Amino acid sequence: MAYNSIVLVKQVPDTKAVTGKAMNDDGTVNRAALPAIFNPEDLNALELALEIKERYGGTVTVVTMGLPSACRVLRAALCRGADRGVLVTDRRAAASDTLATSYILSCAVKHIGDYDLVLCGRQAIDGDTAQVGPQIAEKLELPQITYVEELHSIEDGVMTAKRNVGNGWEKVQVKLPALLTVMNTANTPRPAGGRLMMQYKKARSLSELEQDGGSAADAEKLKAKGLLIDQWDLDDLKADLQWCGRDGSPTKVHRIQSVVLTATEQKEVEPTDDGLRGMVHELISDHTIG
Repeated sequence: MAYNSIVLVKQVPDTKAVTGKAMNDDGTVNRAALPAIFNPEDLNALELALEIKERYGGTVTVVTMGLPSACRVLRAALCRGADRGVLVTDRRAAASDTLATSYILSCAVKHIGDYDLVLCGRQAIDGDTAQVGPQIAEKLELPQITYVEELHSIEDGVMTAKRNVGNGWEKVQVKLPALLTVMNTANTPRPAGGRLMMQYKKARSLSELEQDGGSAADAEKLKAKGLLIDQWDLDDLKADLQWCGRDGSPTKVHRIQSVVLTATEQKEVEPTDDGLRGMVHELISDHTIG
């Protein structure tokens, strides 16, 4: 039996490159100040969906919500083996917190319709809340397995999976359709395939085409080749605007505190085996490690 998966992914700022300009005055992330990457654990969710497709058959649809530039993660997903990419973009969705984001994404999942599994990364590195996946499950009235580390089997529409509970593991069964949030320990995401990279390097959304000066005729050509990325706004999703964007976001930032760590002393270590051994010995002696 084949199973159709919807994978919800996010383009996020690279938190390894955080600077003092990373936050706006209103408490939102200044995304223009940081390079954008594919949220790491969303890659694990995508990999699990692709493994299910290879093992049981079915399709993998990848959905992202954001600016037109977020199509980069959709192309990356297509180049790894996803069948379809969907961009949800609308200025009215700006400043959505987890509650508003989960509402909009749940509308997108309903709009797609034919699915057995919804998969998300455990959390996004720009928020670290781990709230969006469970909130989507609640809005879709789906059973959920969070913190998934391993898929054991799917038999007769019942999935068996292992989830991490912090100090151990649980083996859980759930009847499909269901939602899973996937941890980075679940698998090793595959790299993009060379043939697929060549196939999808010109895939574009309508917004990207407009930015590049493309015409309606160009869009039709891409669509005929299967390279037009689906693009939906809140009207397409029939979303209730009171639950979207800033108006639908009860979360407010009370205060932003900039923490600067200043080194009080430094010591140069020679880049040799003896230098490294000495450093490790000193760290063990003062109980920094060990």
